[in-house]
Amino acid sequence: MIENKSIESRIRISVIHIIVILLGILCFFPLWNVVCISFSSSLAVSGNRVGVWPVEFTLSAYKIILEDAQFWRSFGISVFRVVVALAINITTTVLLAYPLSKSKYEFKGRDIYMNLLLFAMLFSGGMIPNYMLIKNLHLLNTVWALILPGSVTTFNVILVMNFFIGIPKSIEEAAVIDGANPFFILLKIFIPCSKPVLATVALFSIVWNWNDFFGGLIYMTKIRNYPLMTYVQSLNINIAELVRGGAGAEALKDAMAVSNKNLNAAKIVVAVVPLLFIYPLLQKYLISGMVLGAVKE
Repeated sequence: MIENKSIESRIRISVIHIIVILLGILCFFPLWNVVCISFSSSLAVSGNRVGVWPVEFTLSAYKIILEDAQFWRSFGISVFRVVVALAINITTTVLLAYPLSKSKYEFKGRDIYMNLLLFAMLFSGGMIPNYMLIKNLHLLNTVWALILPGSVTTFNVILVMNFFIGIPKSIEEAAVIDGANPFFILLKIFIPCSKPVLATVALFSIVWNWNDFFGGLIYMTKIRNYPLMTYVQSLNINIAELVRGGAGAEALKDAMAVSNKNLNAAKIVVAVVPLLFIYPLLQKYLISGMVLGAVKE
């Protein structure tokens, strides 16, 4: 029979709930304030009058972003990058983690490959050697310059490898007795059993490839090739440039109603929205995937 909780226990749990709620509010308020700033007028933002609600509501910042043809081109580049990089990352991670999950008696040279991976994780060539490599491979100003350098992540390989190690050996032995080859075992047994850790790796890959803007600055010399995050970082309000470019009265009106602070807030909102739709789908696998993949018995 389950005993009723004591008064001290109820008080303790209530205090923990209150602390967690307060911490959640503290984390949520800055994000909500950014949303409010993006919908407020430039005068209200400049006067620091924006709090928990938009002041002098306007969509001018979003009009400037969404009516820009280059914005949608950069959006398409980022989507392509995320999808292709995800497929490559999952494939290379699984194919590398599976043999490394075997013992050194089953896979000769396993320790050598593992040490090479750990060395590559701890030490890198740096920005200049990476740039020279991409340039010599003639990948500058192509989306592959953003995808290929991150196609294998050592942390993800170790995460998946440890998860594979945790799968009961008896299942694989039974499959071998039935005549299954290693590729069939990986495809039909290990991958279906590894949905939590693969979802975790997928989330890491999506977030990294979507949010990365520095790679676009390094490897792209033309704005038309910028991924979304790099492009929105370069957006700013320049009234004189709009006038010289022959912008219409409506475009000038929207630009004058927006400051760079409004535009930066709108950039953040536009950049975060796609991830807000993806994260809830994979969040339930995140903790279990990291815990099961990070600990080896």
